[in-house]
Amino acid sequence: MWHLIVAGAEGAAQSTGAPQTNPLGSMLPMIVIFIGIMYFLMIRPQQKRDRERRDMLGALSKGDSVITTGGVCGSVVGLSDDRVVLRVDDNVTMEFVRGAIAQVIPKESK
Repeated sequence: MWHLIVAGAEGAAQSTGAPQTNPLGSMLPMIVIFIGIMYFLMIRPQQKRDRERRDMLGALSKGDSVITTGGVCGSVVGLSDDRVVLRVDDNVTMEFVRGAIAQVIPKESK
């Protein structure tokens, strides 16, 4: 008898006509939209800044005035593939890793 009550309850739940949906299927569009927003707000701008920095470091030349990440200001007097030699004062030069250059000062602002 107990078995008949349980079977009756299952039949009543199935007869309501409420379709069972996959929760992942209803959340999938939201996940895709979220990933798209993250790409355009975070990843793409960071890639653009990295590309601009690589271009800036690749375009360094002798005579450029630069500021390092440590705040040292100087003029480029020597370049190699991974090093930069800066003149910071008369007869004072310092060697830095090329990645330590934070900013190139435009020539018209001198």
